[in-house]
Amino acid sequence: MAEFLLELLSEEIPARMQEQAASNLKNKVTSFLKRAGVEFCAAKVFVTPRRLTLVLDGLLGVQPDISEERRGPRSNAPKKAIAGFKRSLPEGAVIQERETEKGSFLFASVNIHGRETLDVLSEIIPDALNDMSWPKSMRWAKFDFRWVRPIQSILALFNGEVVIFSWSGVTTLDSTAGHRFLAPRELKVSNFTDYRKKLFESKVMLDANERRAHIWFEAEKLANAEGLTIREDPQLLEEVTGLVEWPVVYMGSIEDAFMDVPPEVLITTMRSHQKYFCCLDSSLDVANRFIMVANTETKDNGNKVIRGNERVLKARLSDAKFFWDQDRKISLLRRANELKTRIFHAQLGTLEQKATRVKVLAAAIATYLENVDKDKVSLAAELAKADLSSEMVGEFPELQGVMGRYYAIHDGLPLEVSDAIAEHYSPLGPNDKCPTKPISICISIADKIDSLVGLFSINEKPSGSKDPFALRRAALGIVRVLLENGIRLNLKNLFGVSIDTYLSQENAAIEESLARIGQKLNKSSSRDFRVLFEKTTSPELLDFLIDRMKAQLKEKGVRYDAIDAIFALGYEDDPVRLIARVDALSEFLASEDGENLLIAYRRAANILKIEEKKDGCQYNGEVDLNYLEQNQERTLNVGLTKANIAIAKAVHEEDFVRAMRVLAELREPIDAFFDKVTVNVDDRFQRVNRLKLLNGIRVALEEVADFSKIQG
Repeated sequence: MAEFLLELLSEEIPARMQEQAASNLKNKVTSFLKRAGVEFCAAKVFVTPRRLTLVLDGLLGVQPDISEERRGPRSNAPKKAIAGFKRSLPEGAVIQERETEKGSFLFASVNIHGRETLDVLSEIIPDALNDMSWPKSMRWAKFDFRWVRPIQSILALFNGEVVIFSWSGVTTLDSTAGHRFLAPRELKVSNFTDYRKKLFESKVMLDANERRAHIWFEAEKLANAEGLTIREDPQLLEEVTGLVEWPVVYMGSIEDAFMDVPPEVLITTMRSHQKYFCCLDSSLDVANRFIMVANTETKDNGNKVIRGNERVLKARLSDAKFFWDQDRKISLLRRANELKTRIFHAQLGTLEQKATRVKVLAAAIATYLENVDKDKVSLAAELAKADLSSEMVGEFPELQGVMGRYYAIHDGLPLEVSDAIAEHYSPLGPNDKCPTKPISICISIADKIDSLVGLFSINEKPSGSKDPFALRRAALGIVRVLLENGIRLNLKNLFGVSIDTYLSQENAAIEESLARIGQKLNKSSSRDFRVLFEKTTSPELLDFLIDRMKAQLKEKGVRYDAIDAIFALGYEDDPVRLIARVDALSEFLASEDGENLLIAYRRAANILKIEEKKDGCQYNGEVDLNYLEQNQERTLNVGLTKANIAIAKAVHEEDFVRAMRVLAELREPIDAFFDKVTVNVDDRFQRVNRLKLLNGIRVALEEVADFSKIQG
């Protein structure tokens, strides 16, 4: 068994692309080899800022021999077809004519001797590399070839022997180079073990996991020595790991003059601009220390590196402090007036118009909550986007909302209003916290509904993997806020309120879009845009939100088909009530009664489907008591009558568990009916009556859920 080692040494690969690039290299090479019949036992891939490395173990020196039979055209096929078949065969193939059930065909016996794996690799690896793609790539020198960064050298060894090929203007070698600055000398290698050892001796940690662990260990050691801890930041750690081949960790200091700047500003400045880790004191407040990771060692133990980074950070923080001091000279209320010059969306108006719409919508949402100060809701909605006019948010867009809260507190506004300004963007992702305060909830939901309604109305919907306006995140945010706070809303009604706010601003883009929909609905003369919206966009929006909820619940193990079964009823637009129904249905289906009733439902539905199709009518009328001859028929009819009343009452009172218990009580009379009663009898009136009983079973169960959606 032999080993294949491949290394592509290049200029620095962007950290964000490295993990995917390593995975692509592994997948492309291994898939090309499998297609060529080259087997291997294991594949490992490594990535640093300058190199992509793949090592395959357990390869055979020669491809296995192949013996196969290939069927060609009919023996009386045109001469060109037969000649083409013969040309496709390797030398030495034996062709025979053979009779089959479909006629006489030509068959070829092919014996292919395995080639040397070394030769196969020489052909396959360039093809596999050409098949790789990058989010962004470049050309260099005079090559038409594109790659993420210029290639410097290629190491390719099979069982210690160079796999010879040229690619991107570079010919393969049995050597590589060490660290760009600390050990740039040439390294001759014979196998992966030798390669990894010599790289480490030349100041290159090949394994990203090793670099990551080393960075965190050294950072914690420096912080602990000062009585501090490191603010955990997995994304930053991943990025910094991709920036260095030989991580050297240092600690720097922040001047006390900058420590009165909001901690979020300090963290963002260090993290986003400089890739520094923030240190925390015993109270978990931002400390005046930071951790940096260099890609080189110095003779002075990093003193110049530390001083240089401190000077750069000082300049960054000087700007931030200037913005902080200047922004507080202007009130948020004055900044809100500047929103009339800032565009929310070219077709949906300015941010001032959005604030006006959100104010109306938030007031409507507030009616669903208890003990909400509507004046504060109105104020929070008016000021929620005001900080977008500040210098600080202009420099650090990720601090929108956060800075608004600080400015609101500085202006002496109520804390609930200040918090709502910061929290209305939340949740920003699946791990982000949802707002829990009433005013924050109102503004958060209103802002997201306004964006969804407006953008859906002008047909700016997500498609495939593209979602430029983050509407999926907005929809999931609404669902999470409602579910995690147990808030009951009529979403369709709120969609209507939202479209009314757009139409009250005489939004031509939305009116034109809805008019086009109206033409498709043969309502070209209608100018009632609210009606068009409720018929088309509103149901689509509700589906969009429910789809986000389905995906979230599926991840938590909730039955996907149970959600479909409830939502298919077509009148559920309250996520909290919907989840209560789904939970009750899921629990019922997991019981013995639920399993048996599902079987009975399918049996009844299948019989009805067949008979209704055959007879060309629906058996949905009332049962005629005069034709109930058997006790099982009479018992089932009484049970269904009582169940329909009890289920309707339970659903109206939102006692969905009780509705399921009522269904469970139907199990015995339904089982008895199917055991003792024949549906398709000769008597026409009796048959019709029994089909109506089956329809009664279907109707009773579908009062609770559409059981046809249940899988299994």
